[in-house]
Amino acid sequence: MTTHDVALIPGDGIGTEVVEATVPVVEAVAERAGFGVETTRYDWSTRRYLDEGSMMPDDGLARLREHDATLLGAVGRPDVADHVTLNGLLLPIRKGLDLSVCLRPCELLAGVESPLRGYEPGDVDFLVYRENTEGQYADVGGREHVGLPNDVAVQSSVFTRRGCERIVRPAFEAASEREGRLTSVTKSNSQAYGMVFWDEMVEEIAADYPAVDVDRMLVDAASMELVRRPERYDVIVASNLFGDILTDVGAAVSGSMGLAPSANVDPEGVNPGAFEPVHGSAPDIAGQGVANPIACLRSAAMLLDDVGETGAAERLDGAVRAVLADESAPRTPDLGGSAGTDAVATAVRDRL
Repeated sequence: MTTHDVALIPGDGIGTEVVEATVPVVEAVAERAGFGVETTRYDWSTRRYLDEGSMMPDDGLARLREHDATLLGAVGRPDVADHVTLNGLLLPIRKGLDLSVCLRPCELLAGVESPLRGYEPGDVDFLVYRENTEGQYADVGGREHVGLPNDVAVQSSVFTRRGCERIVRPAFEAASEREGRLTSVTKSNSQAYGMVFWDEMVEEIAADYPAVDVDRMLVDAASMELVRRPERYDVIVASNLFGDILTDVGAAVSGSMGLAPSANVDPEGVNPGAFEPVHGSAPDIAGQGVANPIACLRSAAMLLDDVGETGAAERLDGAVRAVLADESAPRTPDLGGSAGTDAVATAVRDRL
Protein backbone atom coordinates (compact mmCIF):
# COMPACT_ATOMS: atom_id res chain seq x y z
CA MET A 1 0.00 0.00 0.00
CA THR A 2 1.25 3.45 -0.90
CA THR A 3 1.82 5.73 2.07
CA HIS A 4 2.29 9.48 1.81
CA ASP A 5 4.42 11.25 4.40
CA VAL A 6 2.94 14.66 5.25
CA ALA A 7 4.50 17.32 7.46
CA LEU A 8 2.09 19.33 9.60
CA ILE A 9 2.84 22.89 10.69
CA PRO A 10 -0.31 23.98 12.54
CA GLY A 11 1.27 27.29 13.53
CA ASP A 12 -0.70 29.84 15.51
CA GLY A 13 -4.26 30.84 16.30
CA ILE A 14 -6.92 29.09 14.28
CA GLY A 15 -4.20 27.40 12.26
CA THR A 16 -3.90 24.74 14.94
CA GLU A 17 -7.67 24.30 15.08
CA VAL A 18 -8.27 23.83 11.36
CA VAL A 19 -5.30 21.49 10.91
CA GLU A 20 -6.42 19.31 13.81
CA ALA A 21 -9.90 19.13 12.30
CA THR A 22 -8.59 18.38 8.80
CA VAL A 23 -6.21 15.51 9.52
CA PRO A 24 -8.90 12.95 10.50
CA VAL A 25 -10.82 13.77 7.32
CA VAL A 26 -7.72 13.24 5.19
CA GLU A 27 -7.04 9.95 6.95
CA ALA A 28 -10.63 8.86 6.32
CA VAL A 29 -10.54 9.64 2.61
CA ALA A 30 -7.17 7.91 2.34
CA GLU A 31 -8.56 4.78 3.99
CA ARG A 32 -11.46 4.69 1.55
CA ALA A 33 -9.11 5.15 -1.40
CA GLY A 34 -6.70 2.46 -0.26
CA PHE A 35 -3.57 4.41 0.62
CA GLY A 36 -1.97 5.55 3.83
CA VAL A 37 -1.07 8.93 5.28
CA GLU A 38 1.60 9.37 7.91
CA THR A 39 1.92 12.77 9.56
CA THR A 40 4.74 14.44 11.46
CA ARG A 41 3.85 17.52 13.48
CA TYR A 42 6.26 20.42 13.76
CA ASP A 43 5.43 23.04 16.38
CA TRP A 44 7.08 25.84 14.44
CA SER A 45 5.21 28.96 15.41
CA THR A 46 5.29 32.36 17.02
CA ARG A 47 5.34 30.63 20.39
CA ARG A 48 8.58 28.94 19.35
CA TYR A 49 9.95 32.32 18.29
CA LEU A 50 9.16 33.80 21.69
CA ASP A 51 10.62 30.80 23.51
CA GLU A 52 13.67 30.06 21.36
CA GLY A 53 14.26 33.09 19.16
CA SER A 54 13.31 31.55 15.81
CA MET A 55 10.15 30.38 14.10
CA MET A 56 11.76 27.11 12.97
CA PRO A 57 15.08 25.31 13.53
CA ASP A 58 18.11 25.73 11.31
CA ASP A 59 17.49 22.34 9.67
CA GLY A 60 13.80 23.04 9.10
CA LEU A 61 13.96 23.04 5.29
CA ALA A 62 16.00 19.84 5.27
CA ARG A 63 13.31 18.17 7.37
CA LEU A 64 10.52 19.33 5.07
CA ARG A 65 12.36 17.99 2.02
CA GLU A 66 12.10 14.51 3.54
CA HIS A 67 8.29 14.64 3.35
CA ASP A 68 5.97 14.29 0.35
CA ALA A 69 4.10 17.52 1.20
CA THR A 70 3.44 20.00 3.98
CA LEU A 71 0.08 21.13 5.35
CA LEU A 72 0.29 24.53 7.02
CA GLY A 73 -2.25 26.13 9.31
CA ALA A 74 -1.40 29.80 9.76
CA VAL A 75 1.14 31.91 11.64
CA GLY A 76 0.97 35.22 13.42
CA ARG A 77 0.10 36.76 16.77
CA PRO A 78 -0.76 40.32 17.77
CA ASP A 79 2.24 40.56 20.12
CA VAL A 80 4.80 39.86 17.37
CA ALA A 81 5.19 41.98 14.24
CA ASP A 82 3.87 40.29 11.09
CA HIS A 83 7.12 40.76 9.18
CA VAL A 84 8.88 38.68 11.84
CA THR A 85 6.57 35.70 11.46
CA LEU A 86 6.37 35.95 7.67
CA ASN A 87 10.13 36.18 7.21
CA GLY A 88 10.75 33.60 9.90
CA LEU A 89 8.67 30.76 8.45
CA LEU A 90 6.47 31.18 5.38
CA LEU A 91 8.88 33.04 3.11
CA PRO A 92 11.87 30.80 3.97
CA ILE A 93 9.75 27.75 3.12
CA ARG A 94 8.53 29.20 -0.18
CA LYS A 95 11.94 30.48 -1.21
CA GLY A 96 14.06 27.70 0.28
CA LEU A 97 12.01 24.95 -1.37
CA ASP A 98 11.72 26.95 -4.62
CA LEU A 99 7.92 26.93 -4.44
CA SER A 100 7.56 29.64 -7.05
CA VAL A 101 3.95 28.91 -8.00
CA CYS A 102 1.21 29.87 -5.57
CA LEU A 103 -2.10 28.64 -6.95
CA ARG A 104 -5.24 30.09 -5.39
CA PRO A 105 -8.66 29.16 -6.79
CA CYS A 106 -11.56 31.55 -6.27
CA GLU A 107 -15.01 30.04 -6.81
CA LEU A 108 -18.51 30.87 -5.62
CA LEU A 109 -19.73 27.45 -4.48
CA ALA A 110 -23.30 26.20 -4.25
CA GLY A 111 -24.85 27.10 -0.91
CA VAL A 112 -22.59 30.12 -0.40
CA GLU A 113 -23.79 33.67 -0.79
CA SER A 114 -21.54 36.28 -2.36
CA PRO A 115 -21.63 39.82 -0.94
CA LEU A 116 -22.07 40.94 -4.55
CA ARG A 117 -25.70 41.37 -5.55
CA GLY A 118 -27.08 38.99 -8.18
CA TYR A 119 -24.24 36.46 -8.28
CA GLU A 120 -25.11 32.77 -8.26
CA PRO A 121 -22.90 29.68 -7.75
CA GLY A 122 -20.54 29.29 -10.67
CA ASP A 123 -20.69 32.95 -11.69
CA VAL A 124 -17.35 33.51 -9.95
CA ASP A 125 -14.77 30.89 -10.96
CA PHE A 126 -11.16 31.83 -11.62
CA LEU A 127 -7.62 30.78 -10.74
CA VAL A 128 -4.89 33.10 -9.55
CA TYR A 129 -1.28 32.20 -10.31
CA ARG A 130 0.78 34.26 -7.88
CA GLU A 131 4.56 34.42 -8.20
CA ASN A 132 5.82 33.25 -4.86
CA THR A 133 9.58 33.75 -4.41
CA GLU A 134 10.64 37.16 -5.69
CA GLY A 135 8.98 40.40 -6.86
CA GLN A 136 8.01 42.77 -4.09
CA TYR A 137 8.63 40.14 -1.41
CA ALA A 138 12.32 39.80 -2.23
CA ASP A 139 14.41 40.53 0.87
CA VAL A 140 16.54 43.14 -0.86
CA GLY A 141 17.04 46.51 0.77
CA GLY A 142 17.96 47.97 4.10
CA ARG A 143 17.78 50.76 6.63
CA GLU A 144 20.20 53.58 7.28
CA HIS A 145 20.31 56.35 9.89
CA VAL A 146 17.65 54.58 11.94
CA GLY A 147 15.96 56.89 14.43
CA LEU A 148 17.58 60.02 13.06
CA PRO A 149 15.89 62.81 11.11
CA ASN A 150 17.39 61.43 7.89
CA ASP A 151 16.15 57.86 8.57
CA VAL A 152 15.80 56.01 5.26
CA ALA A 153 14.42 52.64 4.20
CA VAL A 154 15.00 50.99 0.81
CA GLN A 155 12.98 48.01 -0.39
CA SER A 156 13.73 46.70 -3.88
CA SER A 157 11.55 44.48 -6.05
CA VAL A 158 13.31 41.72 -7.94
CA PHE A 159 12.13 40.23 -11.24
CA THR A 160 14.16 37.58 -13.04
CA ARG A 161 13.63 35.81 -16.34
CA ARG A 162 13.54 32.44 -14.58
CA GLY A 163 11.12 33.67 -11.92
CA CYS A 164 8.71 35.24 -14.39
CA GLU A 165 8.73 32.28 -16.76
CA ARG A 166 8.13 29.78 -13.94
CA ILE A 167 4.85 31.49 -13.05
CA VAL A 168 3.67 32.87 -16.39
CA ARG A 169 4.02 29.62 -18.34
CA PRO A 170 1.99 27.50 -15.87
CA ALA A 171 -0.69 30.19 -15.96
CA PHE A 172 -0.86 29.97 -19.74
CA GLU A 173 -1.05 26.18 -19.49
CA ALA A 174 -3.98 26.47 -17.10
CA ALA A 175 -5.74 28.98 -19.34
CA SER A 176 -5.30 26.60 -22.27
CA GLU A 177 -7.10 23.88 -20.33
CA ARG A 178 -9.89 26.18 -19.11
CA GLU A 179 -11.65 28.89 -21.13
CA GLY A 180 -8.58 30.20 -22.93
CA ARG A 181 -8.50 33.58 -21.17
CA LEU A 182 -5.57 34.94 -19.19
CA THR A 183 -5.30 38.28 -17.39
CA SER A 184 -1.83 39.57 -16.55
CA VAL A 185 -1.95 42.06 -13.70
CA THR A 186 0.81 44.63 -13.66
CA LYS A 187 1.67 48.24 -12.81
CA SER A 188 4.03 49.06 -15.63
CA ASN A 189 2.79 52.62 -15.97
CA SER A 190 4.68 53.50 -12.79
CA GLN A 191 7.12 50.60 -12.33
CA ALA A 192 9.15 51.16 -15.47
CA TYR A 193 11.75 48.46 -14.93
CA GLY A 194 10.43 45.45 -13.04
CA MET A 195 6.84 45.58 -14.26
CA VAL A 196 7.79 46.47 -17.83
CA PHE A 197 10.06 43.43 -17.75
CA TRP A 198 7.09 41.38 -16.49
CA ASP A 199 4.98 42.64 -19.40
CA GLU A 200 7.72 41.73 -21.86
CA MET A 201 7.93 38.21 -20.43
CA VAL A 202 4.16 37.76 -20.74
CA GLU A 203 4.31 38.97 -24.35
CA GLU A 204 7.16 36.61 -25.14
CA ILE A 205 5.50 33.54 -23.62
CA ALA A 206 2.11 34.40 -25.13
CA ALA A 207 3.59 33.67 -28.55
CA ASP A 208 3.69 29.98 -27.57
CA TYR A 209 -0.04 30.00 -26.75
CA PRO A 210 -1.82 31.62 -29.71
CA ALA A 211 -5.19 30.15 -28.66
CA VAL A 212 -5.16 32.03 -25.33
CA ASP A 213 -6.63 35.52 -25.25
CA VAL A 214 -4.44 37.77 -23.13
CA ASP A 215 -5.78 40.77 -21.21
CA ARG A 216 -3.32 43.13 -19.56
CA MET A 217 -4.60 45.17 -16.64
CA LEU A 218 -3.11 47.55 -14.12
CA VAL A 219 -3.57 46.30 -10.58
CA ASP A 220 -5.88 49.14 -9.57
CA ALA A 221 -8.23 48.46 -12.49
CA ALA A 222 -8.01 44.71 -11.88
CA SER A 223 -9.00 45.18 -8.24
CA MET A 224 -11.95 47.33 -9.24
CA GLU A 225 -13.13 44.78 -11.78
CA LEU A 226 -12.88 41.96 -9.24
CA VAL A 227 -15.62 43.72 -7.32
CA ARG A 228 -17.61 45.02 -10.31
CA ARG A 229 -17.40 42.05 -12.67
CA PRO A 230 -15.53 39.03 -11.26
CA GLU A 231 -17.04 36.84 -14.00
CA ARG A 232 -14.68 38.41 -16.52
CA TYR A 233 -11.74 36.48 -15.07
CA ASP A 234 -10.65 32.94 -15.90
CA VAL A 235 -6.93 32.77 -15.06
CA ILE A 236 -5.05 35.65 -13.44
CA VAL A 237 -1.26 35.78 -13.28
CA ALA A 238 0.36 38.34 -11.02
CA SER A 239 3.49 39.21 -9.08
CA ASN A 240 3.91 38.28 -5.44
CA LEU A 241 2.36 41.39 -3.91
CA PHE A 242 -0.42 41.90 -6.43
CA GLY A 243 -1.40 38.23 -6.32
CA ASP A 244 -1.54 38.36 -2.53
CA ILE A 245 -3.91 41.33 -2.51
CA LEU A 246 -6.11 40.16 -5.37
CA THR A 247 -6.70 36.73 -3.85
CA ASP A 248 -7.99 38.26 -0.63
CA VAL A 249 -10.47 40.25 -2.71
CA GLY A 250 -11.28 37.08 -4.66
CA ALA A 251 -11.95 35.16 -1.45
CA ALA A 252 -14.25 37.90 -0.22
CA VAL A 253 -16.37 38.01 -3.38
CA SER A 254 -16.49 34.19 -3.27
CA GLY A 255 -18.23 34.28 0.08
CA SER A 256 -15.64 34.01 2.83
CA MET A 257 -11.92 33.94 3.58
CA GLY A 258 -12.74 30.72 5.40
CA LEU A 259 -13.28 28.95 2.08
CA ALA A 260 -10.08 29.94 0.26
CA PRO A 261 -7.36 27.29 -0.24
CA SER A 262 -3.90 27.62 -1.72
CA ALA A 263 -1.03 25.50 -3.00
CA ASN A 264 2.64 26.47 -3.06
CA VAL A 265 4.46 24.22 -5.52
CA ASP A 266 7.76 23.79 -7.32
CA PRO A 267 6.78 23.62 -11.02
CA GLU A 268 9.72 21.29 -11.68
CA GLY A 269 8.51 18.91 -8.98
CA VAL A 270 11.89 18.69 -7.27
CA ASN A 271 10.72 19.87 -3.85
CA PRO A 272 7.56 18.92 -1.94
CA GLY A 273 4.75 21.45 -1.99
CA ALA A 274 3.22 23.35 0.91
CA PHE A 275 -0.56 23.74 1.17
CA GLU A 276 -2.34 26.25 3.37
CA PRO A 277 -5.60 28.12 3.83
CA VAL A 278 -5.43 31.77 2.83
CA HIS A 279 -7.18 33.13 5.92
CA GLY A 280 -4.34 33.60 8.40
CA SER A 281 -4.28 32.99 12.15
CA ALA A 282 -7.38 35.13 12.99
CA PRO A 283 -6.45 35.88 16.62
CA ASP A 284 -9.84 37.52 17.17
CA ILE A 285 -11.57 34.11 17.09
CA ALA A 286 -8.70 31.83 18.07
CA GLY A 287 -9.56 29.38 20.81
CA GLN A 288 -13.31 29.71 20.35
CA GLY A 289 -13.68 26.60 18.17
CA VAL A 290 -15.62 28.45 15.47
CA ALA A 291 -13.00 28.75 12.72
CA ASN A 292 -14.14 27.53 9.32
CA PRO A 293 -12.13 24.40 8.40
CA ILE A 294 -13.26 24.41 4.75
CA ALA A 295 -10.24 26.35 3.45
CA CYS A 296 -7.89 23.89 5.12
CA LEU A 297 -9.89 20.91 3.87
CA ARG A 298 -9.79 22.28 0.33
CA SER A 299 -6.05 22.88 0.69
CA ALA A 300 -5.70 19.25 1.78
CA ALA A 301 -7.58 18.21 -1.37
CA MET A 302 -5.04 20.16 -3.43
CA LEU A 303 -2.28 18.37 -1.50
CA LEU A 304 -3.76 14.97 -2.31
CA ASP A 305 -3.99 15.86 -5.97
CA ASP A 306 -0.36 17.03 -5.95
CA VAL A 307 0.91 13.71 -4.55
CA GLY A 308 -0.99 11.79 -7.24
CA GLU A 309 -4.15 10.82 -5.35
CA THR A 310 -6.52 12.56 -7.76
CA GLY A 311 -9.50 10.33 -6.98
CA ALA A 312 -9.23 10.98 -3.24
CA ALA A 313 -8.80 14.69 -3.90
CA GLU A 314 -11.98 14.74 -5.95
CA ARG A 315 -13.84 12.79 -3.28
CA LEU A 316 -12.77 15.21 -0.56
CA ASP A 317 -13.61 18.22 -2.71
CA GLY A 318 -16.98 16.69 -3.54
CA ALA A 319 -17.75 16.12 0.13
CA VAL A 320 -16.93 19.75 0.92
CA ARG A 321 -19.20 20.95 -1.88
CA ALA A 322 -22.02 18.66 -0.74
CA VAL A 323 -21.89 20.00 2.81
CA LEU A 324 -21.89 23.61 1.64
CA ALA A 325 -24.81 22.98 -0.73
CA ASP A 326 -26.89 21.32 2.02
CA GLU A 327 -28.91 24.01 3.83
CA SER A 328 -29.35 21.72 6.81
CA ALA A 329 -25.62 21.03 7.22
CA PRO A 330 -23.64 22.81 9.95
CA ARG A 331 -22.06 26.16 9.09
CA THR A 332 -19.56 28.29 10.92
CA PRO A 333 -20.38 31.93 11.80
CA ASP A 334 -18.55 33.38 8.79
CA LEU A 335 -21.18 31.67 6.61
CA GLY A 336 -24.09 32.76 8.78
CA GLY A 337 -24.29 29.67 10.98
CA SER A 338 -23.46 28.87 14.57
CA ALA A 339 -21.64 25.54 14.26
CA GLY A 340 -18.08 24.90 15.40
CA THR A 341 -14.99 23.79 13.53
CA ASP A 342 -15.26 20.13 14.47
CA ALA A 343 -18.94 19.91 13.53
CA VAL A 344 -18.25 21.11 9.99
CA ALA A 345 -15.24 18.83 9.58
CA THR A 346 -17.27 15.87 10.86
CA ALA A 347 -20.05 16.67 8.38
CA VAL A 348 -17.51 16.61 5.54
CA ARG A 349 -16.10 13.32 6.80
CA ASP A 350 -19.58 11.81 6.93
CA ARG A 351 -20.13 12.80 3.29
CA LEU A 352 -17.11 10.88 2.07
